[in-house]
Amino acid sequence: MIEWYVKGRELANCNCDYGCPCQFNALPTRGNCEAAVGYLFDEGRFGDVSLDGVKAALVAHWPGAIHQGGGTMQFILDEASSEAQREAAARIMKGEETEPMKTMWSVFAAMTDTFLEPLVRPISLQVDVEGRKAHLSIPGVLETTSEPIRNPVTGAEHRARIDLPNGFEYRIAEIASGNTRTGAEAGIRLNLKNSYGQLAHIHLGHKGRLN
Repeated sequence: MIEWYVKGRELANCNCDYGCPCQFNALPTRGNCEAAVGYLFDEGRFGDVSLDGVKAALVAHWPGAIHQGGGTMQFILDEASSEAQREAAARIMKGEETEPMKTMWSVFAAMTDTFLEPLVRPISLQVDVEGRKAHLSIPGVLETTSEPIRNPVTGAEHRARIDLPNGFEYRIAEIASGNTRTGAEAGIRLNLKNSYGQLAHIHLGHKGRLN
């Protein structure tokens, strides 16, 4: 097994209501799961390959809950990265070189039947975890934004967090309002409005979460 680790930030937007029942071992809000996720690795390594500054994204769809399987997934890899970095990011997101079910990527991959052809495109991604603000833009593929949830009466920003001490993705996630629309080049169609947004610091490796 190749040893690897990544430390960085993620932005996720799925079709569930704020809070996302999946985070609590419950069924998804609308019975199925579809999502767009962007990753910015501030530092990392896959064997001898540096992953510092690497960006990647994925879009996914499951006809039911993720654990029921039958999913379809597509990776988007940053054209600014080297071929070796893109290959490493793809292998990590496909759950390879990872102890089974020790990361969210390993779980997603095990529950996916169809992996669409990966895309190599320019990825723009800014993630302010504590501010609950983020923007993921991949021309022709997808646009995802995140902003703080607001009080429906006063308009004031509302802050909520999910704390998973034993989670396989993050320790604490900031919850936001997310929007995603995929473009013509995406193999999965998404049109999410004011749904569950998740921003988190991630620190993961081949044996699972590291913090």
